[in-house]
Amino acid sequence: MAVHEYWGEVEQDWAGFSSDISFSHPFFEEQNISVFLGEEFDDEGEEIDEPPTENQLADFAKTYQDFLAAIEANLSAIQHQAFDYYKKHYAHYFEDPEKSGEPALHIDTVEKHNEYIKELLHLRISKGGTITISIRYKLDTEHGIEFKFVNGRIEKVGGIADT
Repeated sequence: MAVHEYWGEVEQDWAGFSSDISFSHPFFEEQNISVFLGEEFDDEGEEIDEPPTENQLADFAKTYQDFLAAIEANLSAIQHQAFDYYKKHYAHYFEDPEKSGEPALHIDTVEKHNEYIKELLHLRISKGGTITISIRYKLDTEHGIEFKFVNGRIEKVGGIADT
């Protein structure tokens, strides 16, 4: 494959195709996180072995650059949506010593919740202006938490591979 003007050399990686371009932000514990380009599996569940086309890579570059241009707003959206997700799906358990068998965590603000969403696993850019962000959620390491952005807005929040 030819070298792309933004992504450089695109190669098969452990979860699809990626390049030397990675993601970093001081909010997250790890830096230089993998950015995957395109889906990992096709509609039949088979691993995709054809690299993204030049046009797809150009679309992915625009999607990623737009995401980075609004990174602080996007990070704020992630933090607020993650806290809302916690309140809806987990607070009833972690805030009730009778259910959890542990003292309540007292997670009652976005800021208190942020410490549980700092382990970024990877980003995946796919067609239609979509970026999925997978995080190892310290309150549910089995399922994690994933954010699906479409055209710069969070469309869905769920467990990893549920969005």
